[in-house]
Amino acid sequence: MAKKQSQYVCRSCGRVTPVFMGRCPKCGEFGTMEEEVLVAENTAVPPKNRRAHSYTQDQPQRLAEVTADGVDRLPIAITEFARVLGGGLVPGSLVLLGGEPGIGKSTLLLDVAALVANQHGTALYVSGEESARQIKMRADRMAVQAHDLFLVTETNLSVMMGHVDALKPTLLIVDSIQTTYDDALTSTAGSVSQVRECASRFQELAKLSGVTVFLVGHVTKEGAIAGPRVLEHIVDTVLYLEGDPFHRYRLLRSVKNRFGATSEVGVFEMAERGMVEVPNPSEAFLAERQVNAPGSAIAVTIEGTRPLLVEVQALASATTFSNPRRTANGVDYNRLLLLTAVLTRRVNIPLYDKDVFVNVIGGLQIDEPAADVAIAIALTSSVKDRPIHADMAFVGEVGLSGELRAVSQLEVRLREAAKLGFKRCVVPRSTHKSGLNVPPGLEVIGCRTLAEVIQVALLPA
Repeated sequence: MAKKQSQYVCRSCGRVTPVFMGRCPKCGEFGTMEEEVLVAENTAVPPKNRRAHSYTQDQPQRLAEVTADGVDRLPIAITEFARVLGGGLVPGSLVLLGGEPGIGKSTLLLDVAALVANQHGTALYVSGEESARQIKMRADRMAVQAHDLFLVTETNLSVMMGHVDALKPTLLIVDSIQTTYDDALTSTAGSVSQVRECASRFQELAKLSGVTVFLVGHVTKEGAIAGPRVLEHIVDTVLYLEGDPFHRYRLLRSVKNRFGATSEVGVFEMAERGMVEVPNPSEAFLAERQVNAPGSAIAVTIEGTRPLLVEVQALASATTFSNPRRTANGVDYNRLLLLTAVLTRRVNIPLYDKDVFVNVIGGLQIDEPAADVAIAIALTSSVKDRPIHADMAFVGEVGLSGELRAVSQLEVRLREAAKLGFKRCVVPRSTHKSGLNVPPGLEVIGCRTLAEVIQVALLPA
């Protein structure tokens, strides 16, 4: 009997080593090496129902001879979901959806499956974590009804492929990829080899048959999708469902999309009957805003191609510790440290002896620097205990010298601010040109430095 041979694979970068290592020598991550059993060819289990690995036997073509026809998408009634995908479901695409446990991944995909079954044909929902009865109970709570929606509890890949061959579905949902295993491999479900092989088989299925396949992926404690990094390279689209479980809003974000724009965001509300799309997120984020409250400013951000107005709240209080605290919720922590340093050194707003807390209302994560001015003016308003003009919004990046720098898509931001009833908007003076198309009823105030913003934004003491 041949001795069992194994190798160790890093689930983050895919580095293969013959011996176990606590730290991956390639990516430097700790605790990511997983054992993978090697099976000899003469003893390997023959794969079942395996198709040829190559999709087609294409011959090389000149670039001028290749046709670039548009992708025919399947329309879907969930507008926010279709927006993130680029306009609808693409036949033959492989989509990976990740998110924390209980965030609403299964709920959202069940709603999508029902709509596809009612509009475009058969949908198959394969669950490796819930029974068909549990899924039925969720469907009843959501008032979901679809005659051509099929449910099955299965983790064996070969059995799944048999169900697909029998039903010929338009949409296949696998919940989740970490519970799926190929019996041709000896490793357990969720291992690097199993996730990689199963994802490749689903990719092959999608490209050969034209079935749209959705894979649900678990996430690690760092927020990344668990499993090998190659998983995100195999799929066509990677979606993340984000949000605080204690908040009602959920954000569906696209980080990779071969058929549309990346960084698109769809906003949903977790309601009793499931995930409900929010057609006007800016209005929803500002619904509970308190007017003339110190430490509150409105930032005009861009998420993908969509402008969003969000409320940034800041609180500065005297610290009781030798090292003041800096807490950032919804903004980058290092960006907050930069802004506090600029306010202290360039604008003479002392923050070295104060605890600073910054929060973005609604659970939204702001990554772009265009919200710098709003964060800085909210901090200043809290320190001085002076409210900001209620009809004023802010756009601009702050440099280390306290200057305001230009941002992209300014006209789109201004139109969104005017649509929600704001009368004034502070922008960098370098972008305040005569050629700027300003919406009617909106006054654009150009400022060169952060000190000028403070003079025009705060109400008199």
